[in-house]
Amino acid sequence: MKFAIVANTERKEAVLLAKELTGWLDTKRISYVLESLSAEKLGIGPSAKIDDLNRICDIFISLGGDGTLLLASHYSETKPVIGINVGHLGFLTEFNKDEMIAAVEKVLDGSYSIHNRTQLEAITMRNGSEQRMCALNDVVIEKGTYPRIPTFVIRLDGELLGSYRADGIIIATSTGSTAYSMSAGGPIIAPKSSVFVITPICPHMLTVRPIVISDDKIIEVSVDAQAGEFPLNCDGRITRMLQPQETVTVKKSNDLINLVANEDRDYCEILRTKLLWGREHAPSQPE
Repeated sequence: MKFAIVANTERKEAVLLAKELTGWLDTKRISYVLESLSAEKLGIGPSAKIDDLNRICDIFISLGGDGTLLLASHYSETKPVIGINVGHLGFLTEFNKDEMIAAVEKVLDGSYSIHNRTQLEAITMRNGSEQRMCALNDVVIEKGTYPRIPTFVIRLDGELLGSYRADGIIIATSTGSTAYSMSAGGPIIAPKSSVFVITPICPHMLTVRPIVISDDKIIEVSVDAQAGEFPLNCDGRITRMLQPQETVTVKKSNDLINLVANEDRDYCEILRTKLLWGREHAPSQPE
């Protein structure tokens, strides 16, 4: 078994953790390949470009926060990803740094389970050329530098849902419901729920609310504006600038992301620890 290691080199703690992990793997004579930028920062190898890791490795290890895991997941395709959290909230990263070695050992002896996560697929068509992009968390269309409030026209399975005057539209998976969508006022959805949520960003309409839909729906979004360009991004990566009236089709992807599960914690615990739910009911501590 060969591991691909992707570390957030902007975080000192992630760099130190990568050195600890590679040292441990070396003592156990276990093969690994570092993503090239991580290897350069660490000053060790072997290394490869991130888009080559899937071809030469069997399982990915992400060292950082949710952003690092999202990056790794885009290149892992269907191969499992072990997420080690050295960030802040870390909804996607299943393990903390103290659990890193134990998580790798579980994978090595085959005693691990997988969380299958649904992805979104965004499709655009321009000049007869189709472009497809995937997102584990969300697909977002924003006003960008457009000086006015644009109108986002949304259709579900070809039927008009509504026209939203807003700063943008977020289409999130259940996994991504705790990311940008939550910040914009969207609901928290249990990760294995077969739904998507459409959340407007700063809507200029008092009656507009996020809507939860079945994940078998096909969503079409276009921007009703006279001019300007509108950023389309998948999991925070700008993939292209949309023209007025250009349609983005968003639907459930056929490909799942496979995250190595931490069996020692459940989703309710994650909400309590990450969002401090029920904190006001905790026993008071002596000062």
